[in-house]
Amino acid sequence: MDTVLSVLSSVFWGLLMLSVLVFLHEGGHFLAARACGVRVTEFFLGLPCRFDIHYTSRRIGTKFGVTPLLLGGYAAICGMDPTDVSCADRVLATIYRHGRVTVADLAVELELSEEDVLEACALLLGWGSIAPWYEEGEKPSPSYYPTKYQTLPRDAAGYTTFDGRRFDREHATAEGDVWELPCGEADFLAQERSRTYLGQGFLKRAFMLLAGILVNILTGFLLLMSIYSIAGVTVPMDTNVIGQVDEGSIAAKAGIEAGDAILSVDGVSCSTWMDVYDAIGKAAGKDDIAIEYERDGKQHSTTVALKEDERLGVYASTEVVRLDPITSARLSFSYVVQTAEGVMRLLQPQHTMEILDQSSSIVGISVMSSQAAAAGPATFLSFAALISFSLGFMNLLPIPPLDGGKLVIEIIQKIVGRELPLKVQTIVSYVGIALFALLFVYMLRSDILRFIL
Repeated sequence: MDTVLSVLSSVFWGLLMLSVLVFLHEGGHFLAARACGVRVTEFFLGLPCRFDIHYTSRRIGTKFGVTPLLLGGYAAICGMDPTDVSCADRVLATIYRHGRVTVADLAVELELSEEDVLEACALLLGWGSIAPWYEEGEKPSPSYYPTKYQTLPRDAAGYTTFDGRRFDREHATAEGDVWELPCGEADFLAQERSRTYLGQGFLKRAFMLLAGILVNILTGFLLLMSIYSIAGVTVPMDTNVIGQVDEGSIAAKAGIEAGDAILSVDGVSCSTWMDVYDAIGKAAGKDDIAIEYERDGKQHSTTVALKEDERLGVYASTEVVRLDPITSARLSFSYVVQTAEGVMRLLQPQHTMEILDQSSSIVGISVMSSQAAAAGPATFLSFAALISFSLGFMNLLPIPPLDGGKLVIEIIQKIVGRELPLKVQTIVSYVGIALFALLFVYMLRSDILRFIL
């Protein structure tokens, strides 16, 4: 029963921590996309699933909600798929001429194959340019794209609800209404593309990719600052009073207890913990180290034998100190730097295996999350901050489909002055996914050996 409860605790705390941190990461992408005027059709806590609880924002058209698959979150930013369909302009214009139309009818009217039309409709659906159309009583299929599509509400300038404040709701058409294009087919498609990720310049694309990483780093930084300023940090006191004695240690066997004040070690007087530390270090290797200590106002003495590689098993007394904002910020930033250095070392072949052996998959994170939660809110939030740093910087790795890998592709495209062929991007993505899967399996195996077996 204890094992079952332990597993459930690990699963709960691990999923809670990772879901919230990934959700915040995706929130960064969402906010950056909206700031750049890019459409976002969905923003969910949890992975995509046919079952969900949601509401649709009347102001920006985005569907907000939660799914049962609480393994993170996602933001459906329009135009992230680099697919290009040559007939998309004709398909889009025809849908708006009809208001509602089937894929089969589009194929006949435009003299195209249904496959080409369906590919164009999938692209336009991903751009937030059209909507699926279902007859009364008809339900969406989770396995296939819809076969019937309709227009979105449009104002005179061509804006939709996904365009936010620019959309003139009072003078807009309704969903499924016929709407006359204000320009030519190609120009209208270009206008739609300009409101997607693909339609933005390099700087805006880079900003959207980096926003999730920046939110993770900022989240961790603010968490640590809050903990250091409000809950405080535990620091050793420079006094000769023992704060803790390891059970079964040499000191414990000699009768020394927590709360005893060490007066001398091997004849060396001690008034501070540094005195105690130095004296023990110098006496190590002797068989008859005399230790004098005070307990409840009475002096006692004992003798211990301590080899050079052995520990006495005593620790300094500690106190909780609440740090000022500047010190808290400085200490929090040091953890940001340490995490960044650790991820950078992962890219250095001579350190790769060392860093991987020290890293954890979702199994290790879940186990440590449960342990941190048991230790108290401050410990749990501190651990969450460190995981948030790791999540942010790991996403900077130049491996598609991570944000860093996508950023590398954007940089290459900027240098060569054109978009990389879709085939090249697809191959790079598949290689990245395979490498990412290998890393995950390796860390998962290490966690199973470390925490379970």
